[in-house]
Parts: sequence; structure tokens; C-alpha cells
Amino acid sequence: MSLGAKGRQRDFRIFARPFHMQVNLTNKQVIAIAAPISLSLVLPQINHMTNAAFLGHLGEFPFAVNGIAGIYYLVMHMIAYGLNNGLQVLFARRAGEMNYAGMGRYFSNGFVLALLFSLFAIAVTYTLAPLFFGGSLHDPQIREAAVSFIRIRIWGLPFLMLMGLCNAFYIGTGHTRLLAITSLFQEVANIVLDYGLIFGKLGLPAMGLNGAAVASIIAEGIGFVAAYSILVLLKFPPRYHLFARLKPDFAAMRNILTISAPLIVQFLFGIGSWLVFFIFIEHLGQRPLALSNMMRSIFGLFGIFTWALAATCNTMVSNLIGQGREADVLKAVRKIAGFAFFCAAAVCLLINLLPYQLLRMYTADKTLITAAIPSIRVCTAVTLLSSVTAVTFNGITGTGRTRVNMLIEVSAVTIYLVYCVLVVERWRSPLHWAWGAEFVYWIIMGGLALWYLRSGRWKGKVLQ
Repeated sequence: MSLGAKGRQRDFRIFARPFHMQVNLTNKQVIAIAAPISLSLVLPQINHMTNAAFLGHLGEFPFAVNGIAGIYYLVMHMIAYGLNNGLQVLFARRAGEMNYAGMGRYFSNGFVLALLFSLFAIAVTYTLAPLFFGGSLHDPQIREAAVSFIRIRIWGLPFLMLMGLCNAFYIGTGHTRLLAITSLFQEVANIVLDYGLIFGKLGLPAMGLNGAAVASIIAEGIGFVAAYSILVLLKFPPRYHLFARLKPDFAAMRNILTISAPLIVQFLFGIGSWLVFFIFIEHLGQRPLALSNMMRSIFGLFGIFTWALAATCNTMVSNLIGQGREADVLKAVRKIAGFAFFCAAAVCLLINLLPYQLLRMYTADKTLITAAIPSIRVCTAVTLLSSVTAVTFNGITGTGRTRVNMLIEVSAVTIYLVYCVLVVERWRSPLHWAWGAEFVYWIIMGGLALWYLRSGRWKGKVLQ
């Protein structure tokens, strides 16, 4: 190997240099874990905003369809997110114990589970999605376009699940800087392909709405290749015993599912309720659905700090318990929640100062922009509440008490759906009152999560 090649390899290895496997509860370390996660999250959200902006320029119809079909795909993605969140807890716990072989055991079996779950989701989508959209959506054009879109889009799920497994490993073991690299490959490809395939630019066919689905699949494939190429290039498999045992370990799978299954159910309930919310919004008309898609896009982008800090809380709590430092758990949750609230407050101030400028990225229709302003105000207030609640809730995830997460989620979603049925479906209230459902959800969840953590009932949980 030439000196130049050696130098380039050495420079790249800087990204693989983790913090000490056992975390310390300092502001510097919270930021060191959360900042790369934020960067990795901001890239998909920028992509989503770009995607929404491209479709918005085609009119309200594709924008509305993308909203409802995108939420359906998000529900399927929650299978991956729940599985990988559980694995993240296990990786962080083994990191706290300095147990490298244990990480490899869970990674290999997580790979098998990710493939099985993604194939199951594809089968469900092809058989049941037409029935679901047919029985829930009122507009036949939106119904037909949503089925066409999602039958293409779902093929990206295996790539997304396996890339998510890599990300869970990076977060759980402290290699969070690598998240930005894999996300960069994926999202640059997605934005370029969106532009080409939606509008027929760059020598590509003009596919409109379905072009966004095809672009996302290809981009997720590129992200998957990038994630596993980095894994091999930095020699993580021998260091952490990844793929050391290719034969399925059913005891390991059982342990993974013991932690992950309640999270999968929890996330399916949470995002599933949001799908019901968007279906009710569709019953109000095409414009409210388009407006709600704008809200989802804007607050998805500006919520990245909250979700990065929530993932940080999950990892740090599990790691601290692995070190035998249960007494520091509540201190960690309070510290990280403070960071989250500060970031959310700064974001909300920015959004309320520049709402028209943000909304013009999606549409030039002044009446659509004006109609969105009341909902913007409601969503900023929800952002403040969710920042503290999400961190607190992920503190419970880090303890390994994922069944408690599920019970809290089910309780919050049940009350949330009652509000949606009454306020949105029956009373046909204005859109900003519909978005008030988020207040109900986050208040119930936050109150129950805080009570459980302070009760101390989570202590003594051992993860095999």
C-alpha cells in the first residue's frame, strides 16, 4: 500500500475512534453522543422536506397522497425501529460491561430477525394495504394513488432495517460519528434521484409521485451498502465478533425479542394512531391533508434534536446500569431533558419568527400558507412538551423495562384516539384543534413516564 493510501485510511479511521466504552455523566459526553446522532437525523429530514417541496410544486394532490402513504410506510418502519431500539439497549448494556463477544452475538441474530421482519412487512403490504386504504379513505383518487405508491415504496424496507441495525450498533457502542457518513450517502442520492425521477430531469423518466418512491428505494440501497462497507473497512467484525457465528442462536433471538417486541408494539401503536389521525384529516378534505403533511415535514426536521437526545438518554441509561451506577440514572435523565428543552425552545422561537418563509419552501399558494399558521402555533407548543417527554420515556427504554414503555404508549394512544374521534371525526373541528390531539398524547405519556422513573420500580433489571 502506498504512503498516500495509508494516510487516507488512517484519516478515515478517525471516525471509528469511540469514546470510552463506559460513559461518564458529563455535558461534554452528552453532546459527544447526541451531536453525531443529530447530524444523522437532520439529513433524512432535509431529504423529506426536499421531497415534500418537490411534490408540493406538482399540486395539492400528490402532496396529500405522499402524506397518507408516507405515514403508512412509517408504520412499517416502526417494526425496524422497535427491533433496533431494543438492540441498541443490548449493545449499550454490553458496552457498559465491556463484553465485546456479547455485542457480536446480538448483531448476527439481529441481522436475521431484520430480514424476516422486513419480508413479513412486504407480504402484509401487498395483501392487506389495498383493503386498508379501500376501507378507510374517502377520496377514490387518493386511495388508488396511495396503494400504487406504497407497493413500490415498501421494497426499500429490507435495506432500511439492515442499515438501522448498523446504526443501533454504532450508537450503542459509541461510534456515533459514523452515522453521519452513512446518512450522507443515502440522502444525497435521494435528493438527486427525487429531482430526476419526479420531474424527469438528469436524463431520467418523469414518474411524478411514484418517482419519489423509486428514488427512496435506490437511496436506501445505497445507504445499506455504505453502512456495511464502513463496517468491514474499519474491521469491526473481528473486533466485536460480528458474524462470528452465522448459525441462528435462538436463545439470543429470544432475548432480543423480549426487549424489542414490546417496543415494536409500542411504536406500532404510536405511529399507527398517527395514521388514524391522518385518515381522519383526509376525511376533512385534500387541503387539510396537504397542510398536515407540511406540519409533519417541518416539525420532523426541527424535532431532530429531541430525538437525538432521546436516543442518547436510552444509551447512557443502559450503559450506566451496566456499570452498576443505577443511582445516576435520574440525574442523567434530568440533564439530557434540560438540553432537549433548551434546543426545542430555540427551534420554536425560530419557527414562530419565520413561519411564512418556512412554508414558502412547500408552496407559493398564499391561502394555503395563511391557513397553516394556526397549526404552526399549536405544533410549536407541542414541540416544547414533547422534548422533555421523549427523553424521559427513552430513559425507561434504557432501563430495559420495555413492557412498561408499551403499557404507557397504549394508555396515551387510547386517550389520544378518543380525542381524535370526537374532535376531528365527529365535530369536524378546525385543523389546529385537530393537532391539539398531540397535547393529549404527550401529557399522558410524560406524566406516566416521570411517575415510573421516580418510583424506582425499574431497578434490578438484568439483561441476559
